[in-house]
Formats: sequence, C-alpha cells, structure tokens
Amino acid sequence: WRTAVKRVFDILSASILGLLALPVMIAAAIAIKLESPGPVLYRQERVGQNGRGFSVTKFRSMRTDAEKDGRPVWAQANDARVTRVGQFIRRTRIDELPQLFNVLRGDMSLVGPRPERAFFVDQLTQEIPFYALRHSVKPGVTGWAQVRYPYGATVEDSLQKLQFDLYYVKNHTLFLDLVVLLETVAVVLTGKGAR
Repeated sequence: WRTAVKRVFDILSASILGLLALPVMIAAAIAIKLESPGPVLYRQERVGQNGRGFSVTKFRSMRTDAEKDGRPVWAQANDARVTRVGQFIRRTRIDELPQLFNVLRGDMSLVGPRPERAFFVDQLTQEIPFYALRHSVKPGVTGWAQVRYPYGATVEDSLQKLQFDLYYVKNHTLFLDLVVLLETVAVVLTGKGAR
C-alpha cells in the first residue's frame, strides 16, 4: 500500500513540477548550448532499487572531457571541470530537473537515497557495512541525507550519509517525503551543499 501511494504521489508531483519547471529547463538548455560545445543532457549509469542499473539524466554541468581518463571522480569544491553555467545550475539544483523524467519512467522516486555510480557502490559496499541496504527502495531526486548532510566526496561522508539513508529506508512515509521536499526547497534557495 505504501509503495502504491508513493508511486501515485511521484507521478502526480513529477508531472506538475515538470510542467512548472519547463521554462527553466528550456532556458538552462539554451545557456548550456551557448556556453560550451557538446550535449545539453548528460546520461550516466547509476545503481537503483535492488541493485538494478539505470541511466540517470541531468543537465550537463561539466566540460565534455571531465573524465577523459575514464576513471570516475567525485566532484570537489571549486571543481575546475564545472562550466560557468554549470556552477549556477548546480548551486540552484537546476541540473537535477531532468531526473523528473526518471521518476515518471519509474527508475526513481522524488524522495529516496541518491543513486550512485556502480564504481563507487562497489567501493563503498566493500568498505561500509550495510551500504547495500540503501538499494532496497527506489533512489530519489532528493533525499533525507541530502537535506541533513552537506555534499559528500569521501568514504567518511558516505558513511555519515548512509545513516540518514537507512533511517529513510526504515521509516519512509508520505509525510516524511513531504518534509524532505519542503526542506529541499530551503536547500535550493540557500544553495547549501552544492558542488
């Protein structure tokens, strides 16, 4: 029952948010295209519910050669790979808006643990006990860990965020989702934790 209610809420909310955000997404796409060559959207394989891989979609905020050596790298503060438009859309979280389509497809939920790349999931599963439990629910565009802990780029940060993710996995309700969404608005308005 809880899963069905969450799915209906996700579909309705993502549809409404997508329509409201359409002008912002069009403006972002134009700005990205004008600033640097390459695609407007960025697709990347992430690990979803039950360890299933899926392709997440975001607005491209980095140069096209951001990982030219082919090795995944966590984003750092003042990351030189981020474009000027990218800095703005990351700070305001506009880069995450295309994930609303992932929500409509059913790969993601509006609220849940953030999906991570398989490279980092393999590493963190080896180093952090119970890390894989976060995959027992759909990943989210935003999450309890995102509004409770700043952006993390280390194994230690992942351990701290996992505590919030596991709390969410155990206690998620529609009310908690609404709390996370409201707090996400506050995070977006203040730019807290963006990289």
